[in-house]
Amino acid sequence: MDKPGDLIKPTLIAAFDSWIDAGGASTMAAGRLAEAGSGLAKKNKVVAVFDGDVLFDYRARRPTLDIVDGKLAELTWPELTVRRSRLAGRDLLVLSGAEPDFRWRAFADATVEIVDRLGITQWISLGAIPAAVPHTRPVPIIGTESAPGLLQGDVRPGPDGLLRVPSAAISVLEMAVSKAGTPAVGYYAQVPHYVSGPYALAAVELLRAVGTHLGTEVAEGPLADEARLLRSRLDAATAAEDTTRAYVERLEAMVDEERLPSGSELISEIERFLRDRGGEDARS
Repeated sequence: MDKPGDLIKPTLIAAFDSWIDAGGASTMAAGRLAEAGSGLAKKNKVVAVFDGDVLFDYRARRPTLDIVDGKLAELTWPELTVRRSRLAGRDLLVLSGAEPDFRWRAFADATVEIVDRLGITQWISLGAIPAAVPHTRPVPIIGTESAPGLLQGDVRPGPDGLLRVPSAAISVLEMAVSKAGTPAVGYYAQVPHYVSGPYALAAVELLRAVGTHLGTEVAEGPLADEARLLRSRLDAATAAEDTTRAYVERLEAMVDEERLPSGSELISEIERFLRDRGGEDARS
């Protein structure tokens, strides 16, 4: 890990490419936050790089190979990095990349050490989960918090009661960091389970949640245009198919009645999502 020098009210924001990154929303938001570091030289932005040979199963997360005119040209390996950014006079440390396949406990211990060495004042997890919500309504955000009152804005911890699901590495880290004494929260966007592909609408909402939490505005950049285009495409696709339109209208009615999904409903949607991905443990 490189020493980044004196940091101002550093916050660590984490998001991993995993099952809890539906539509790629949380990693898109993290990438945008990492790009906000105006005034930082590129070489100073990468603070830490984790050893991929220790953490990844390359048969499950194969490196990407570029072949140019029949010549093996370049390999791009899955990675996990901590990048430094700045926002409204404070430092952000953005931990993002592929979720590790191995050694989650050791990974959590290493992350706690980084949090301690950098003097991190708070931890923010970002995630996105599949849910029975319509794309035609604002993206719902639910939260986690290590102590009451840490979540900001109108995000509340939830859902009520017990929710037992397959854990994600980011939750292991959030728990380890909070047990070590750093205040920790998580903001999780709910993504319509009937949508496939990148879901910029949720990424934008996660950026807004982070901005509200930090008391500032986060520039959405190209994600704003991507979100508008996606909404138009989804509206057109829904209007063209009667069954889909009726289903979306039923979801709209649930939202308009302010009927929040129960824990069992969220579990059902998560299990469906994991089954669709294939090969992952969907047991609750």
